[in-house]
Amino acid sequence: MPTNAARELNPLCEVLQIVGAKWGFPVIAELYKGPQRFNKLQRAIRNINKQSLTDTLRLLEQNGVVRREVFPTVPVTVEYSLTEKGRDFHTVIEAMNLWAAKWGIRH
Repeated sequence: MPTNAARELNPLCEVLQIVGAKWGFPVIAELYKGPQRFNKLQRAIRNINKQSLTDTLRLLEQNGVVRREVFPTVPVTVEYSLTEKGRDFHTVIEAMNLWAAKWGIRH
């Protein structure tokens, strides 16, 4: 039988698998500002490389957090936005920002 600590950590581990441990949080935070194209996201998120952003967006899309919309333009335009599930996650990011501010953590 799992301990209380193990039972409490299990949902947290699941969340980290859904949003991605490193880049998911910044991607969600940027998309909370509104739909964005890939290059704009990459410029906005410091130190993320193209492959990491691609992998993170795919993970978030597979887990129903991000929506990928393709527009039939020349060249093709792709925009990323948050789903309802992704928008709801913003409360978690706000709580993390408050915690960081309280303890003097800067980015």
